[in-house]
Amino acid sequence: MREKGIISEAEYQGALRDLSETAGLTAPDQNTLVLGKWKTTLYGFIEADNIYDTTRSFTDLPGNALVARANTQAGENGRFTMGVRNSRLGVRMAAPEVSGVRTSGMLEMDFLGTQLPVGNGPYPAPTAASTAYFGTEGAFFTNPTMRIRHANLKVETPVVDFLAGQYWHLFGLQGNYFPNTVEIQGVPGQLYARTPQLRISKTIKAQPVTVEIAVAAMRPVQRDSATPDGEGGIRIALDSWTGVQTVGATGTQLSPLSVGVSGLLRHVAVDNYSAKPTYTNDLGMSAFALDGFIPIIPGTKHSKDNSLSLNGEFETGYGIADQYTGLTGGVSFPALPNPMMTTPPPGYSPDIDNGIVTYASNGTLHAIQWTGYLIGLQYYLPGVDGKLWVSGNFSHMSSANSHFYGSATGTLSEEDWFDVNFFVAPTPALRIGIEYANFRSIYVDGQDAINHHGQLSGFFIF
Repeated sequence: MREKGIISEAEYQGALRDLSETAGLTAPDQNTLVLGKWKTTLYGFIEADNIYDTTRSFTDLPGNALVARANTQAGENGRFTMGVRNSRLGVRMAAPEVSGVRTSGMLEMDFLGTQLPVGNGPYPAPTAASTAYFGTEGAFFTNPTMRIRHANLKVETPVVDFLAGQYWHLFGLQGNYFPNTVEIQGVPGQLYARTPQLRISKTIKAQPVTVEIAVAAMRPVQRDSATPDGEGGIRIALDSWTGVQTVGATGTQLSPLSVGVSGLLRHVAVDNYSAKPTYTNDLGMSAFALDGFIPIIPGTKHSKDNSLSLNGEFETGYGIADQYTGLTGGVSFPALPNPMMTTPPPGYSPDIDNGIVTYASNGTLHAIQWTGYLIGLQYYLPGVDGKLWVSGNFSHMSSANSHFYGSATGTLSEEDWFDVNFFVAPTPALRIGIEYANFRSIYVDGQDAINHHGQLSGFFIF
């Protein structure tokens, strides 16, 4: 359409950015319907997963869940999982450009939505002996719940660009530096989260360098804080030095050498530690992230063979568990003291999600600290035009204070993860990947819990 003059170069580049994570280099070939000058693009992929774990710690999406301890039923027995829940469907709509102003909208969904926990119990209603609602394994995997990934509108002007709606967090400049892995993201130690936001950004092209600057007001991590989170970042790219990069499992693209710095500021106002709170305790928190992509052996559109690239991420901060997939570290709010042994005991209902902050026994509010890094390599084999490649990743996370706020046997002190992947893409629409991954949870009492993970997945990209 660009070559036929139906869309401008700016519209073309904007569409590539929106679709690159899912479709990568195939983005220009996606199914686009043009009515007048309105354009609607349908894209996504169908994913079929086959997963074996040596423990019963995870579903098809491990995230940052704790590995079950040895000498427990879950820690001594494995499980095999088959599923399609990570399949993705997206629609991108673009209106005609008017006086240099471009407007577009994105609605993207998958099937990893929140569901009832899987277990044995009453369904659909609890009995008098149980207050838990459970879903069956069959319902969880064969009737998965659709969820929104992205839902936003974008206005691009000659001065600045605006985005309103749900999209990647700016912290970690998410979407640009994700590792290449068969595993469903986010993997342990990976910044991977989306949220409603209002973002203002500016892209400055000064060949051969491109600078992207953005600030955003984000949905507050605690609604009752009444204060949006603040995030900002800057990314500098050297456009003349490119390498082949696959973001996730399907988004193979050409990316320039780049480095990015980002930060996060947030405020919470948590109900005081009482069965009947009468005031709030306020706390400010911050975090910092550094990201980079380096083409060690460059690759181009016409020469993807023998390309080797490195991606890396480092982050540290307080109260950032929500930036990772499923991370609490086993930290929650403690039970209230009950010196009079009343029945039922007094209960505290926190007005914030677990893992962000918690109370010490003296009633003092504390933020949970996390530091992590993730590095990955991707190598595209020679002589096959980028259709065969291998990748490997390693991540490490630790907390400086989690040991103060949970049980020694149930709280995470450190976490290590690594994987090795092999991909084959015989056609632009078909991709097959196989992965071995190693998950290691180190508890506060020093016990190592390890899970070996094997995954074979197929992808039909459309």
